Amino acid sequence: MANSTNKNVANGVTSGKLEAHLWESANILRGPVDAADFKTYVFPLLFFKRISDVYDEEYVAALAESDGDEEYARFPQNYRFQIPEDCHWSDVRVVGTNVGQALQKAMRGIEKANPETLYGIFGDAAWSNKDRLSDAMLRDLVEHFSTLELSLANLPEDELGQGYEYLIKKFADDSGHTAAEFYTNRTVVHLMTEMLEPQPGESIYDPTCGSGGMLLSCIAQLRLRNLEWRSVRLYGQERNLMTSSIARMNCFLHGVEDFQVVRGDTLSEPKFVEGDSLRQFDVCLANPPYSIKQWDRKAFVSDPWGRNIYGTPPQGRADYAFRQHILRSLKAETGRSAILFLHGVLFRQEEAEMRRKIIEADLIECVLGLGPNLFYNSPMEACVIICRTVKPAARRGRVLFINAVNEVTRERAQSFLTNEHIERIVQAYRNLRDEPGLSYVAAREEIRARDYNLSIPLYVTGSPPSAEAGETPVADQLTKALADWLESSRHLRRSLSAILEGENL
Repeated sequence: MANSTNKNVANGVTSGKLEAHLWESANILRGPVDAADFKTYVFPLLFFKRISDVYDEEYVAALAESDGDEEYARFPQNYRFQIPEDCHWSDVRVVGTNVGQALQKAMRGIEKANPETLYGIFGDAAWSNKDRLSDAMLRDLVEHFSTLELSLANLPEDELGQGYEYLIKKFADDSGHTAAEFYTNRTVVHLMTEMLEPQPGESIYDPTCGSGGMLLSCIAQLRLRNLEWRSVRLYGQERNLMTSSIARMNCFLHGVEDFQVVRGDTLSEPKFVEGDSLRQFDVCLANPPYSIKQWDRKAFVSDPWGRNIYGTPPQGRADYAFRQHILRSLKAETGRSAILFLHGVLFRQEEAEMRRKIIEADLIECVLGLGPNLFYNSPMEACVIICRTVKPAARRGRVLFINAVNEVTRERAQSFLTNEHIERIVQAYRNLRDEPGLSYVAAREEIRARDYNLSIPLYVTGSPPSAEAGETPVADQLTKALADWLESSRHLRRSLSAILEGENL
């Protein structure tokens, strides 16, 4: 996986030094604070220090521009964010007692002074809880951040943004099962972005945006292609308050200003609406929570936004509720989506009728099977389903299946896609042709004949390419065995139906 450890940053600060410095801030909290809660404290402090240093930088620039006119230099128009009196980082740094209370006062003051952009951005951490955060610990934390200047000149937005992403990844690794709520394997995100190819001026949406990585991946891809990215509009919804704040800070620290990230439960209360309809977007990327059981199925039966157009999912699995929400959120002409799921959505019988209707609506463009351990903190294999509201002529009435189970690398207990893996998968997607063991183009009639089962091994035959010739991974053997069992079950059901019909004659 790509790592920028030795990349130089302005004024002699390397990315490696930045990453080590940020991670050490978390180590200061170890003991009284659970690893899963590190992000609640470290991210707000990082953002507070950044906007304070940039404010100072803007003051010096305004002073120079006005030949030393301090009254001019204080004009609010000279600053991206307003920092009220006594709410600057330097004001908190000199506080010796009740440090948490001082931090909370400064953060709330900044939020109130910037209601359109920063309201609620620092989250709801209990800074004044001395049982968890002693004055000594908070003084150490403040002094630790004070040793690194976070001005734009010293750390440009893309460099600090990379450091922020590094910290998100580290917190995900350190926090166990809760990580998937705010982090998706970034190499998988990059693959999904490459497949959708966001364009300048488009709107991009993630209904379960976590820390905002999928949204920002689209910006990164445009930058990499030297395309205009500032015209892109980002929209995200996230039900967890602190995670939604992390996503907003993430956007700001990457230099993105045209975005909206709002807090709320997407299924029960979608925030992006226009009149009595859902707002629609050009691109949607998502990694919805897997098969959540506690959701309001009864309300979905008569959903006011029309998201049950293909049916109502079972109570124990909300996957198709998110899937239909996304389909209803796509623009009629340009809409396209990439959703990360576990494989069950491809063949589970309880969702068969909804799957049939979506296939008959010709919305599914590609079903991509990924290797194991890429679905964060789970050994299970994930799949990506690409949908498009208007397919190119060559893809209409057809679905491309890609078996990329072997396109994965594992190092130091981490699984990821290399650039070569991503390129191979993207080329298979763009080429739209049969390649034994890798890809297969299935006509809708063939999918109908298989009772709308989208299990990939039913279509992609032959051994997938592997690192060692003749070796078939255990995970692939199990997937193939499941597909064979499903196929035999289908034949058995048909035979039994024929026998019963004969008895009823």
